Amino acid sequence: MAMKIFTEVADRGGFTAAAEHLDLSRSMVTRHVTELERWLGSRLLQRSTRKVSLTDAGEACLNSCRQMLAISQELQDISGKRDIEPHGQLRITSSVSFGATHLTRAITDYLEHYPKVTIDLLLLDRSVNLIEERVDLAIRIAGELDPNIVARKIAPCKSIICATPKYLERHGAPEHPDDLQHHNCLTYTNFGKSEWRLSPINPNSNGDVVDGIVGNGQGNDEEIAVPVTGNLRVNEAAAITQAILDNAGIALQPSYIVGPLIQQGKLVKLLNDWEPAELGIWGVYLSRHHVSAAQRTFLDFLVKRFKGIPDWEI
Repeated sequence: MAMKIFTEVADRGGFTAAAEHLDLSRSMVTRHVTELERWLGSRLLQRSTRKVSLTDAGEACLNSCRQMLAISQELQDISGKRDIEPHGQLRITSSVSFGATHLTRAITDYLEHYPKVTIDLLLLDRSVNLIEERVDLAIRIAGELDPNIVARKIAPCKSIICATPKYLERHGAPEHPDDLQHHNCLTYTNFGKSEWRLSPINPNSNGDVVDGIVGNGQGNDEEIAVPVTGNLRVNEAAAITQAILDNAGIALQPSYIVGPLIQQGKLVKLLNDWEPAELGIWGVYLSRHHVSAAQRTFLDFLVKRFKGIPDWEI
């Protein structure tokens, strides 16, 4: 892919024009070219504020890239029928919690349908550089993504505020988001400032409403940010879930983890008249124009599997 991008930059005279043509971010194009230069050990382009020009090494490399891309296209044309059936390796990354609870099972089901595909799954609680770590697909949980990122939404991801029945017997249940400030709230290490953002579901259910104002002074259709504190901060969702189950406090957790525990009665959903901001489960990849059959069918498989409201929602 780096050769294709380098060729486009050379042909179009700049990184921005190449990025627009390839439907990639400019930073992604720059990163690919830089990686190619590092791999070859030579500077291929002279960059200035006005234009980009080829070095001597770049001229030689461009000719070789054109030849290799032509050969690659011929091979794809020859083996076109093979692309109908997904094959080859996919390198995928995901958070530990989603990977362990749902993604691994989805992968094994997918591989039953497409036995010629092999998958290398990396479970990491950090964002990865897709180019540097040679990742084909990253499963990320977030709100709205940067418009420069190439991604497909797989499913909604709601969050739930919950605690065990035993914790609530000892400390009582919060009746309003402001009450959370008086509870031990378990939070994530990677957030410097812990705020839980909540919106009312029913304007008439959150206290007295007079002239459109809720009793706590917030507009009845507005999101509020509640600062929360506690004596335990963790960097991984499964560990926080275990701490909740050990009656350590209240937490805001993804529904794909705590939904089944609430259905089993092990946890109690709190503040039912309020809802946290909804996130999404996204499949992030490098380019819409270079998607293998394995990558495309796996994304289709995940979207179909988690279509609408996933079975973990309550």
